[in-house]
Amino acid sequence: MMLLALLPLVPLLGFILLALCGPRLSYRTNAFIGVSSIFIAALLSAMLVNQLSTTSESYIYVNLWQWFQLSFEKKSIPVNFAFHLDNLSAVMIMVVTGIGFLIHLFAAVYMKNDKHFSRFMAYMNLFISAMLILVLADNLVLIYLGWEGVGICSFLLIGFWYQDKNNVIAARKAFIVTRVGDASLAIGLILLFNELGSLNIQHINEVAVDTWSINGDSLYWICLFILGGAVGKSAQLPLQTWLPDAMAGPTPVSALIHAATMVTAGVYLIARLNPLYALSPQVMFYITVIGTATLLIAGIAALAQHDIKRVLAYSTMSQIGYMMLALGAGVWSAAIFHLMTHAFFKALLFLTAGAIIYALHHEQDMKKMGRLLKKLPFESTLLIIGLACLVAFPGTSGFFSKESIIAGLWSSSTAGPIAWWGAIIGAFITALYSMRLVKLTLFGSSNFTGQISPMTGSLFKVALILLAFLSLMGGYISLNFKEVFELSTFIAQQSGFASSVDEPSWLHALAIIIPILGLIIGWLVFGNSTKTNLVPKAIYDWSHKGLGFDSIYHVFIVRPFMWLSEINQKDIINSCYSCFNQLLIMLKDVFVSFQNGLIRWYAAGFSLAVVIALLGVIL
Repeated sequence: MMLLALLPLVPLLGFILLALCGPRLSYRTNAFIGVSSIFIAALLSAMLVNQLSTTSESYIYVNLWQWFQLSFEKKSIPVNFAFHLDNLSAVMIMVVTGIGFLIHLFAAVYMKNDKHFSRFMAYMNLFISAMLILVLADNLVLIYLGWEGVGICSFLLIGFWYQDKNNVIAARKAFIVTRVGDASLAIGLILLFNELGSLNIQHINEVAVDTWSINGDSLYWICLFILGGAVGKSAQLPLQTWLPDAMAGPTPVSALIHAATMVTAGVYLIARLNPLYALSPQVMFYITVIGTATLLIAGIAALAQHDIKRVLAYSTMSQIGYMMLALGAGVWSAAIFHLMTHAFFKALLFLTAGAIIYALHHEQDMKKMGRLLKKLPFESTLLIIGLACLVAFPGTSGFFSKESIIAGLWSSSTAGPIAWWGAIIGAFITALYSMRLVKLTLFGSSNFTGQISPMTGSLFKVALILLAFLSLMGGYISLNFKEVFELSTFIAQQSGFASSVDEPSWLHALAIIIPILGLIIGWLVFGNSTKTNLVPKAIYDWSHKGLGFDSIYHVFIVRPFMWLSEINQKDIINSCYSCFNQLLIMLKDVFVSFQNGLIRWYAAGFSLAVVIALLGVIL
């Protein structure tokens, strides 16, 4: 239990040391504090997972202190600062600390020459601490604390290079868009507390069946508002626009926050509250639609990007869409399995892309690259491994996890064949933009005129090699979620939620063939050319701009808001308060004038008041 209490504390202590003493310490000391704190957290996570696997209980629990009390129907409900570790949160802490450690190791080399290195590592440590609080929280209030913690860390890290205006705009955009989802989540938690008088996750999941019937009205709104929070944090439609712009931050930030951990927080939250969603098939259908639409739209947008990091950003949106699709189909275990494998290969892809960008003196435009397979063989080989996992090439971790999702879609009553075909088309598009990335960066004609300067040292290579190993072999990791999802599976069976449909014989064969076919077609279509006019320019530009969602929001939300701001420069609402204030000042002046020190004036005023009072009584 003490280990569980220490787990979020260690990176928090690292943050405090770096924040207070970092500017006065050397680079080596700052790097040691930042990396070693996450390494210790990873060791603690491994020890806790081992302890969980050997204990007779299905969870480990520690209550640190009573945080505060909430009043409900004349009763005081305690909200504890407590942590709960089960198989689901065990997977999350291993991903957060394990992948987080490798990213910190890479960042120690990548950010070595930055004069604000200590501040960068402090933010990274604080992010890990907040994420651990989120995934270990025993109650939804504590989850919300970690939820907002990773949000503010995301803002700080995206805008880390705040001297660049674009970085500041991207950080602000991420903060504002995700706040919309956070507000939705807060409303959902308030409604949930109003229904049950508790925000303890285990209690909520246990009493869900006894409290609500299937498709109950109150539960529908609770699940819908909580889904709004998940959509915002996990960059799903319609709150997905912040993620591509978030690539303005340093590449290790992209790997840590927007590939391996933060964007999966929404997936984790819905999986954690699986009994509630199992009782609301209508909201589950919405999740299916959102996941399917996001994975297709993000894939189409990725086909028209020039920036290598933006391609990977849209790829992240697409893969989170697969996880959401799995959650909507009730394939809970497959969603978390893909969450884990995605953390492996997406961190590898971002860090490898970061190494390439570093070698090209921070050039990110793929059209200015080419023939890097000969010039950067180590980085190029690892990039190919990461992309093989992304397209679910047979034998890789991405193949096992994505295949487990696709296998569960056809027979799901909320997903069915339509969602299955959406996932298949998404896999084909993934193979297309992955091959386009390979052709533009590793083959084709060389368009980089400067001198290539690869990253030096062995630390970053160790991190990349370990990530490559996990990306290839991670699909063989066995996950046991029987206790976590047992109740939701029971509800699904009772309600006909998981009605089985006979699968055609060609189902799995087609799922395997389609990505390979996409790679072949991508190789033939993109050839050795960097041309982008394979489709009409208007369509290409539309895809390049993320299918126009930013423009739509600008026209219907930003521009009307700016118009109201223009016509309300003097602040009409504040003017009303100002008028009231002026009235009070005038009355004050009138009453002050009465205080003139003349007894006759006071007597006359008193007599007048008596006459008015008598008239009032008589009338």
